[in-house]
Order: sequence, then structure tokens, then C-alpha cells
Amino acid sequence: MNKTVLIIQREYLSRVKKRSFLLTTILVPLVIIGFYAAIIAISISGSSDTQKVAVIDQSNLFDGKIPEDKDDKTPYTLIQNETEQSFKDKYKELGYSSFLFIPQTDITHPQGLKLHSPSAVSLSAKSKIENRVNKAIEMKRLSIAQIDPEKYKAINSDISIDNAVDSASGEKKSVAGVAYAVSFAAGLLIYMILLIYGMMVMRGVMEEKVNRIAEVIVSSVKPFQLMLGKIIGIGAVGLTQFGIWIILVIGLQFILPLIFPALFHQMAEQAANNPAMQQGGGASTLLTITEGLKNLPLAKIIFCFIFYFLGGYLLYASVFAAVGSVVSEDQQEAQQLVFPIMMPIILGFVIMTKAVNDPDSGLAVFGSLFPLTSPIVMMGRISYDVPWWQLALSMLLLILTFLSFTWLTAKIYRTGILLYGKKITWKEMWKWAMRKS
Repeated sequence: MNKTVLIIQREYLSRVKKRSFLLTTILVPLVIIGFYAAIIAISISGSSDTQKVAVIDQSNLFDGKIPEDKDDKTPYTLIQNETEQSFKDKYKELGYSSFLFIPQTDITHPQGLKLHSPSAVSLSAKSKIENRVNKAIEMKRLSIAQIDPEKYKAINSDISIDNAVDSASGEKKSVAGVAYAVSFAAGLLIYMILLIYGMMVMRGVMEEKVNRIAEVIVSSVKPFQLMLGKIIGIGAVGLTQFGIWIILVIGLQFILPLIFPALFHQMAEQAANNPAMQQGGGASTLLTITEGLKNLPLAKIIFCFIFYFLGGYLLYASVFAAVGSVVSEDQQEAQQLVFPIMMPIILGFVIMTKAVNDPDSGLAVFGSLFPLTSPIVMMGRISYDVPWWQLALSMLLLILTFLSFTWLTAKIYRTGILLYGKKITWKEMWKWAMRKS
């Protein structure tokens, strides 16, 4: 056991002391917080839109006056005594970024509306103009049908239903978007971890075999100890990195209001005083995200993330190590052997994208119980109320599968690590794994 600990220390320290590890570990949370600060700044900053739109309204949709819209601050100007052709050569010189031409048209089936601009307008600008015209057409149709627009507004319904979660600690407000984002991000992280650190284990084994270092090490320790030490050592590197990331991200979120006090004060004021923001503006969105995170079972999510990180990594790392032990210098051979390992990982990610939208579907439940996909899929369901028996069964199956895979792959590893000059297939590796002695 002491020899295994020495191998773990070697694998761990040799990677942690690298400059690339330190840079990645420190820069990633800084970049995340930088994006977070940029989102806050952009969301509460005033509009810098310099668009000016001219309107030639031959159908009199706007009745001689374009009403103000709290969601669209673009200045519109009604142009009189001009035609489409005569104004086409003037609008750029007059300082307009575009002009909307509304010909004489049937209000029940409006046709021929055209937006002129020097270049393609942005999707958001086009959408705002279309919303303005649609509202004007609706008002005209209401007037023709002799329906009072104010009564129509009173009758028209656009409600938002709050999701109250009845937990043991009391009623909590759930934010579906936040739960979706956390579940998807957690599943995506596990997916990336399995691929990145699994491949890291395989490359580490391959390098030692190609450089004949493994022959020297195996003369002093058992192949199983070497494999186990390498897997645990590299896994500890990943766990250390993610632990530092979590601490730094949480710490920087507390420090951010101290660094930018005016920014957060302005955000709070706008959210409190601006009705538009209270109904879904930028600052309101950030406050909603904060509230949604507070109401999630974060302790449960973090615990499950660590468990499935370790379980999924150890399961797949043992297989990646076995593949690395049978490959000599042919990278194409390694890619061919790795492909079957990557298939269940990719399948798990595909099922996870469905599980975050429908966490109780049969496919989501199966994916979260099946050991080869459960580390990814269960993290896609973890923000929702997963039955305790499903969570316990998923963890138990993952542990049993990890132990079984480690026992089988150790047989492959101890044979393949000292085998050179022969191209190995999965069929032959399976024979090694099934061999009794």
C-alpha cells in the first residue's frame, strides 16, 4: 500500500506543480467572474442605440402619431409628402439609419410593407419594428370591429405562474430556468471531466510504456498498484482543481459587490424603481437567478457532483488506463480502441439534454440508473426532486460497476503494460480480462 501511495503522490505532485495547472486553476474562475461582471454592467447600462427610423405611412396605420413604447426607445419620425422612390435617395443624407414604407393596403391582409436600409438590419431591430407595426394593425382592426382597445387590454391575459416548492423547511419559490441551467451545467461538467481526465490517464500510461518507464516501475510494484496509483493521483488533481474553482468562484462573488459597489447599488435601484425591469429586465433577471440559486438544494447538488465525479471518473479512468497499456506508439490504434469507450459517454450527454427538460421520463430514469451514463444523466436531474431510492440505487450500481471494471481492467493492464510490437483488439483484451489466472 505504501508503494501505491508513493505513485499517487508522484502523479499528483508532478501535475499540480506544473505552471499550466496553476494558470488554468486561477484563470478559469477569474474569467467566469469577469463574464459575470460584464453581464451585470451590460444589463444595467443604458441603451447606446443610435438608430433613427423614418416611416412613410400611406395606409395611415399610426393615425399621424407613433405612440411611445417602453420596450423600444428607437426614435421614429413620420415623413409627409414623400413616396418610396423619392425618399430612397434622401434618408441616409437626412441621418436616418432606415425607413419603413407602408403602402396603401388591406388592413385584414396587409402586404407590401418594406424596410429600406443601407445594409442588413439586426434581428433585434427588425423585431422591434415588426412589433410596432403589429400593434398598430391590431389597434386598427379593433377600431374597425368597434372594440374599445382599453377593454381589450383588460380582457387580454398574460400571466406568470410562480412555482412554489413545498419542502420540509417550508415553502420555497422555484425558478425553472435556474434549475434547468444548473442541471445542464452540472451534467456538462461531468461529461467534460470524463473525457478530459480519462484521456489524461490514457496518455500518461502510454507515455510511460513508450518511454519504457513502466518496465522499471513494474519491477518494484505490482501492475495493479501502478494503475490504481495513476488513476487516483490524476483524479485527485481534478478534484483539487474543481475544489479551488468552487472556493474562488464563491469567494469572488462575495468580493464583487465590494469591488463594484456603485454597479450593484445601481442594479438594486433600477430593479426597485423601474417597472419594466421588475417585469423581466436585466437587473430583475440577475436577482431572479440569485433567488433561484438560493432555493435550490445546493448541498445535495455539490455532494452528488463530487460523488458522480469520483464514481464516473474512476469507472472510465480504469478503462482508459487499460487501453493505454495495450497501445504502443500508433495513435490511430489508440483512437480506434477509445471510440467504444466514448460512445456511452456521448450517449449519456444526449440523454442528459432530454432529462433536464423531462426529468421523470422513462429514458431519463434509465439513463440515471445505468452505470455507464448515470454520472452525466443523474446530474441533469439532480436539481429536481429525484426519489431517494433512485438516487441510492444509482450510486450503488455505479460503485459495483466501478469495482467490477477495476478488477477486469487490472487483468488487461498487467498483461498489456509489458507487451510490445503487437496490435491488440478488444476481442483479445476481453480474453485477458476473462482469464482466471
